[in-house]
Amino acid sequence: MTTKPHWFLPDTPDVLGMLRQQLEVTIRGMDALVAWAEGDASAGTLVRELEHEADARKRELQLALVRAFTTPYDPEDIYTLCRGIDGILNMAKDAVRESEVMSCPPDAHVAEIAALLREGIARIDDAVEGLQEHRPDATTSADAAIKSVRHIERVYRQAMAGLLELDDLREVTARRELYRRFSRLGDVLAEVAERVWYAVIKEA
Repeated sequence: MTTKPHWFLPDTPDVLGMLRQQLEVTIRGMDALVAWAEGDASAGTLVRELEHEADARKRELQLALVRAFTTPYDPEDIYTLCRGIDGILNMAKDAVRESEVMSCPPDAHVAEIAALLREGIARIDDAVEGLQEHRPDATTSADAAIKSVRHIERVYRQAMAGLLELDDLREVTARRELYRRFSRLGDVLAEVAERVWYAVIKEA
């Protein structure tokens, strides 16, 4: 009796679905950041907790990329998106921690930037959903995220200009560093959005 060979399909994990799971945690983290920036000091703890949860999602995705036989887009682009999204929540956690260490609570400028970051990461989620479904509006959502970053730049300039009116050098130094950290968050968000464009162009 001849035994028929068993054929196994190569592993094709839903890496874009996993990227959206990472984004879901990141969005919750940005919601917590907004709450913290608006005066809920306890929300800073939630930002840190969600950053750890997002790390686990990132690691799962990275392992899936290692074993995946095929991916819908270049694995390097998916990995870069994953890393950039992770960096946003990492930097948000660090900003909260530095604010606490410097005894420099968030002000209206920080709250406005936090809200714009939350809006921008939601647009990144829309873009990744577009990548999943191979929709042409993926890049439109990426552009919307970049628009949020431009608003962040405007708020940052206003915030830095306002420091000229302060006399306390310690407060000026602390606030300048906090504003710079939040501005850098916008830069990373823009890099993620640009990577969406790059992934789409490579597949065109």
